[in-house]
Amino acid sequence: MTENIWYIAAIWMGLAFIASLISIRIGLSVALVEIVVGVIVGNLHFGHGVHILQTTDWTNFLAMLGSGVLTFLAGAEIDPVSLRANLRASLSIGFLSFLLPFVAVWLFAQFVLGWPLHQAQIAGIALSTTSVAVVYAVMIETGLGQTPLGKTILAACFITDLGTVLALGTLFADFNWWLVVFVAVTAVLLWFMPKWTQFIITRLGASRVSEPEVKFIFFVLFFLGGLASTAKSEAVLPAYLVGLVVAGVFLRDKTLVHRMRSIAFTIFTPFYFIKAGLFVSLPALWDALGLIAILLLLKLATKFIGVWPLTKVFYMRNREPDLRHDLGPVRPAEQNHRPVTIYRAGDRRHIERVCADADRAEIFPADD
Repeated sequence: MTENIWYIAAIWMGLAFIASLISIRIGLSVALVEIVVGVIVGNLHFGHGVHILQTTDWTNFLAMLGSGVLTFLAGAEIDPVSLRANLRASLSIGFLSFLLPFVAVWLFAQFVLGWPLHQAQIAGIALSTTSVAVVYAVMIETGLGQTPLGKTILAACFITDLGTVLALGTLFADFNWWLVVFVAVTAVLLWFMPKWTQFIITRLGASRVSEPEVKFIFFVLFFLGGLASTAKSEAVLPAYLVGLVVAGVFLRDKTLVHRMRSIAFTIFTPFYFIKAGLFVSLPALWDALGLIAILLLLKLATKFIGVWPLTKVFYMRNREPDLRHDLGPVRPAEQNHRPVTIYRAGDRRHIERVCADADRAEIFPADD
């Protein structure tokens, strides 16, 4: 049974389905629930240490693809105008969110715990990073992905991840000509991607059954991911950059991003998040619980010290409302009708236009 590809796929999708039900029931992001489900299942095993759920080459590929596609979508849903307006905030928050935990954990591991230099550096890099894929999934489910704050956070997360990639490359990478080729090819593709994507949508249409525009996006992501892997870099880095440069096209064609998001959250991301949980060993976690708690507190403290003052500098509110609940349910009489204008109390600068349809309410910032 464990060698039958259909049974393996059924187990993974069954776990993803259970995670979805739990997520809906308790109101927690499905990404986090899938990780927890992966942790639980990863620590269950038959006799002789045989685990119930094991990874294969194709599940590893789907998990890797889920990470790349989510990272691409995180970049593609950032409004270029909003990004330019909040560029200083994103760069500042992202840079300090990486730098302070990296330096603090590195020094703590080397001089307090007595770890060797390279192990201390790896610890600093590992605890300084964040997951754009997880943050994006949470932002989409809470509705914050469509707000200026959400876009700023996503951009800052990418800057943090970029810092970890550069730190890994500087401290441990073996620089070679493939890295030069990767950078050069990526730069050329990024320059032409908006024109090419818009050309394909305009000439071929965005409603064809064959979905040529989606296939083109996946082709570019696969190709750049292969180049990144050959150059010993990270495939998610070009994925986010490609998303950023085509964001303007995606803003004009919301259907395209909705299709890719549906594909990602249905097929790819369950493998990515569940697999992440499979690598957590509860016995090892228990044995090192004290040390893990100290490192976690150090990471959280340094990120908070670095980020919170900047949020005040850039006039961010203490709490952004959860858009899933603050607007209330959509009444049946409003479904499939013209937009309803709603004014949020205490904020005269924005008008929220709720396009009530059978499935969702989309919120657009008002024009100044």
